Amino acid sequence: MSERSADARRQTLEQILDAVDPRLSPGLRAQLARPGPTALPDAGQTVVIAGHRSAGKTRLLPLVARLLGRAGLDLDAELERATGRSLRSWVAEEPSTFRAAERRALLELPPGSLVAVGGGFLSHHPEALAGRFTLVVPISFETYRERLLADTTRPRLRPGVSLEEELSTVFHEREVLHARVPSVPLVDFLRAFRSEVMP
Repeated sequence: MSERSADARRQTLEQILDAVDPRLSPGLRAQLARPGPTALPDAGQTVVIAGHRSAGKTRLLPLVARLLGRAGLDLDAELERATGRSLRSWVAEEPSTFRAAERRALLELPPGSLVAVGGGFLSHHPEALAGRFTLVVPISFETYRERLLADTTRPRLRPGVSLEEELSTVFHEREVLHARVPSVPLVDFLRAFRSEVMP
Protein backbone atom coordinates (compact mmCIF):
# COMPACT_ATOMS: atom_id res chain seq x y z
CA MET A 1 0.00 0.00 0.00
CA SER A 2 1.37 3.43 -0.94
CA GLU A 3 1.92 6.07 1.73
CA ARG A 4 -0.83 8.14 0.19
CA SER A 5 -3.29 5.22 0.36
CA ALA A 6 -2.26 4.51 3.95
CA ASP A 7 -2.83 8.16 4.88
CA ALA A 8 -6.28 8.13 3.27
CA ARG A 9 -7.20 4.94 5.13
CA ARG A 10 -5.94 6.35 8.45
CA GLN A 11 -8.04 9.45 7.85
CA THR A 12 -11.13 7.34 7.13
CA LEU A 13 -10.59 5.31 10.31
CA GLU A 14 -10.37 8.55 12.29
CA GLN A 15 -13.56 9.83 10.69
CA ILE A 16 -15.38 6.63 11.65
CA LEU A 17 -14.18 6.89 15.25
CA ASP A 18 -15.28 10.53 15.31
CA ALA A 19 -18.70 9.56 13.93
CA VAL A 20 -19.64 6.94 16.52
CA ASP A 21 -21.33 7.68 19.84
CA PRO A 22 -18.96 10.11 21.63
CA ARG A 23 -19.58 8.23 24.89
CA LEU A 24 -18.19 5.07 23.31
CA SER A 25 -15.49 6.49 21.03
CA PRO A 26 -12.72 6.61 23.69
CA GLY A 27 -13.29 2.95 24.55
CA LEU A 28 -13.29 1.98 20.88
CA ARG A 29 -10.03 3.86 20.34
CA ALA A 30 -8.46 2.05 23.31
CA GLN A 31 -9.62 -1.34 22.01
CA LEU A 32 -8.38 -0.54 18.53
CA ALA A 33 -4.91 0.26 19.87
CA ARG A 34 -4.61 -3.23 21.39
CA PRO A 35 -4.19 -6.52 19.53
CA GLY A 36 -7.40 -8.41 19.04
CA PRO A 37 -9.62 -10.17 16.55
CA THR A 38 -10.07 -8.82 13.05
CA ALA A 39 -12.99 -9.35 10.69
CA LEU A 40 -13.43 -8.62 7.00
CA PRO A 41 -16.16 -9.71 4.58
CA ASP A 42 -15.45 -12.40 2.05
CA ALA A 43 -15.31 -11.37 -1.59
CA GLY A 44 -18.87 -11.12 -2.83
CA GLN A 45 -20.35 -11.19 0.68
CA THR A 46 -23.03 -8.58 1.34
CA VAL A 47 -22.14 -6.16 4.12
CA VAL A 48 -25.00 -4.88 6.27
CA ILE A 49 -24.51 -1.90 8.59
CA ALA A 50 -27.04 -2.35 11.38
CA GLY A 51 -27.83 -1.19 14.90
CA HIS A 52 -30.25 0.92 16.90
CA ARG A 53 -32.03 3.99 15.60
CA SER A 54 -29.75 7.05 15.73
CA ALA A 55 -26.60 4.95 16.09
CA GLY A 56 -25.07 6.73 13.07
CA LYS A 57 -25.45 4.01 10.42
CA THR A 58 -26.21 6.43 7.59
CA ARG A 59 -23.29 8.62 8.61
CA LEU A 60 -20.91 5.64 8.61
CA LEU A 61 -22.13 4.23 5.30
CA PRO A 62 -19.94 6.37 2.96
CA LEU A 63 -16.92 5.88 5.24
CA VAL A 64 -17.27 2.09 5.27
CA ALA A 65 -17.87 2.26 1.51
CA ARG A 66 -14.55 4.06 1.13
CA LEU A 67 -12.70 1.41 3.17
CA LEU A 68 -14.23 -1.46 1.23
CA GLY A 69 -14.19 0.17 -2.20
CA ARG A 70 -17.90 -0.54 -2.68
CA ALA A 71 -20.88 1.68 -3.38
CA GLY A 72 -23.20 2.03 -0.39
CA LEU A 73 -27.00 2.02 -0.26
CA ASP A 74 -29.25 3.37 2.52
CA LEU A 75 -32.15 0.91 2.54
CA ASP A 76 -34.68 3.27 4.15
CA ALA A 77 -33.90 6.03 1.64
CA GLU A 78 -34.13 3.53 -1.21
CA LEU A 79 -37.54 2.31 0.00
CA GLU A 80 -38.82 5.90 0.14
CA ARG A 81 -37.45 6.61 -3.33
CA ALA A 82 -38.81 3.42 -4.89
CA THR A 83 -42.29 3.65 -3.35
CA GLY A 84 -42.77 7.40 -3.02
CA ARG A 85 -43.93 6.80 0.57
CA SER A 86 -42.77 8.69 3.62
CA LEU A 87 -41.06 6.30 6.00
CA ARG A 88 -42.51 8.12 8.99
CA SER A 89 -46.12 7.66 7.89
CA TRP A 90 -45.53 4.18 6.47
CA VAL A 91 -44.15 2.83 9.76
CA ALA A 92 -46.92 4.54 11.72
CA GLU A 93 -49.81 3.44 9.48
CA GLU A 94 -48.73 0.05 8.12
CA PRO A 95 -45.80 -1.29 10.13
CA SER A 96 -46.18 -4.91 8.97
CA THR A 97 -46.23 -3.84 5.30
CA PHE A 98 -43.11 -1.75 5.85
CA ARG A 99 -41.29 -4.61 7.60
CA ALA A 100 -42.11 -6.97 4.75
CA ALA A 101 -40.88 -4.41 2.21
CA GLU A 102 -37.56 -3.78 3.97
CA ARG A 103 -36.90 -7.52 4.31
CA ARG A 104 -37.68 -8.11 0.63
CA ALA A 105 -35.50 -5.16 -0.42
CA LEU A 106 -32.49 -6.58 1.41
CA LEU A 107 -32.97 -10.08 0.02
CA GLU A 108 -33.21 -8.74 -3.53
CA LEU A 109 -29.85 -6.93 -3.38
CA PRO A 110 -27.07 -8.49 -5.47
CA PRO A 111 -24.30 -10.33 -3.60
CA GLY A 112 -21.46 -8.06 -2.57
CA SER A 113 -23.72 -5.10 -1.82
CA LEU A 114 -23.04 -2.67 1.03
CA VAL A 115 -26.22 -1.49 2.72
CA ALA A 116 -27.26 0.40 5.86
CA VAL A 117 -30.56 -0.87 7.26
CA GLY A 118 -33.07 0.75 9.58
CA GLY A 119 -33.01 0.52 13.36
CA GLY A 120 -35.58 -2.27 13.56
CA PHE A 121 -34.01 -4.57 11.00
CA LEU A 122 -31.81 -6.59 13.38
CA SER A 123 -34.68 -7.39 15.71
CA HIS A 124 -37.36 -7.97 13.05
CA HIS A 125 -35.42 -9.93 10.39
CA PRO A 126 -32.56 -11.88 11.97
CA GLU A 127 -32.99 -14.77 9.52
CA ALA A 128 -32.57 -12.40 6.54
CA LEU A 129 -29.04 -11.64 7.75
CA ALA A 130 -27.82 -15.24 7.56
CA GLY A 131 -24.64 -15.45 5.51
CA ARG A 132 -24.22 -11.69 5.44
CA PHE A 133 -21.45 -9.69 7.11
CA THR A 134 -23.51 -7.77 9.65
CA LEU A 135 -21.58 -4.87 11.13
CA VAL A 136 -23.20 -3.43 14.26
CA VAL A 137 -22.74 0.26 15.08
CA PRO A 138 -22.69 0.66 18.88
CA ILE A 139 -24.61 3.30 20.80
CA SER A 140 -25.18 3.87 24.51
CA PHE A 141 -28.69 4.26 25.85
CA GLU A 142 -27.89 7.81 26.99
CA THR A 143 -26.89 8.94 23.49
CA TYR A 144 -29.78 7.03 21.90
CA ARG A 145 -32.22 8.76 24.25
CA GLU A 146 -30.75 12.23 23.68
CA ARG A 147 -30.73 11.90 19.90
CA LEU A 148 -34.26 10.56 19.63
CA LEU A 149 -35.72 13.12 22.03
CA ALA A 150 -34.17 15.82 19.85
CA ASP A 151 -35.25 14.28 16.51
CA THR A 152 -38.97 14.83 15.90
CA THR A 153 -38.83 13.49 12.34
CA ARG A 154 -38.69 9.83 13.32
CA PRO A 155 -41.86 7.76 13.61
CA ARG A 156 -43.15 6.76 17.03
CA LEU A 157 -43.00 3.01 17.58
CA ARG A 158 -45.27 2.83 20.63
CA PRO A 159 -47.58 5.87 20.54
CA GLY A 160 -49.71 4.43 23.35
CA VAL A 161 -47.01 5.17 25.93
CA SER A 162 -44.87 8.21 26.73
CA LEU A 163 -41.86 8.85 24.50
CA GLU A 164 -39.53 8.26 27.46
CA GLU A 165 -41.11 4.88 28.13
CA GLU A 166 -41.01 3.97 24.45
CA LEU A 167 -37.32 4.80 24.17
CA SER A 168 -36.35 2.78 27.23
CA THR A 169 -38.51 -0.22 26.37
CA VAL A 170 -37.54 -0.41 22.69
CA PHE A 171 -33.82 0.04 23.35
CA HIS A 172 -33.61 -2.64 26.01
CA GLU A 173 -35.85 -5.10 24.16
CA ARG A 174 -33.80 -4.68 21.00
CA GLU A 175 -30.52 -5.07 22.89
CA VAL A 176 -31.62 -8.60 23.83
CA LEU A 177 -32.73 -9.37 20.27
CA HIS A 178 -29.56 -7.91 18.73
CA ALA A 179 -27.40 -10.15 20.91
CA ARG A 180 -28.97 -13.21 19.26
CA VAL A 181 -27.95 -12.19 15.73
CA PRO A 182 -24.50 -13.29 14.49
CA SER A 183 -22.75 -9.99 13.89
CA VAL A 184 -19.37 -8.31 13.74
CA PRO A 185 -18.30 -5.72 16.33
CA LEU A 186 -17.27 -2.47 14.68
CA VAL A 187 -13.90 -2.53 16.44
CA ASP A 188 -12.99 -5.93 14.93
CA PHE A 189 -13.75 -4.61 11.46
CA LEU A 190 -11.72 -1.43 12.00
CA ARG A 191 -8.80 -3.36 13.49
CA ALA A 192 -8.42 -5.25 10.21
CA PHE A 193 -7.71 -1.97 8.44
CA ARG A 194 -5.68 -0.46 11.25
CA SER A 195 -3.18 -3.32 11.03
CA GLU A 196 -2.59 -2.39 7.39
CA VAL A 197 -1.79 1.26 8.04
CA MET A 198 -0.24 1.36 11.51
CA PRO A 199 3.25 0.19 12.42
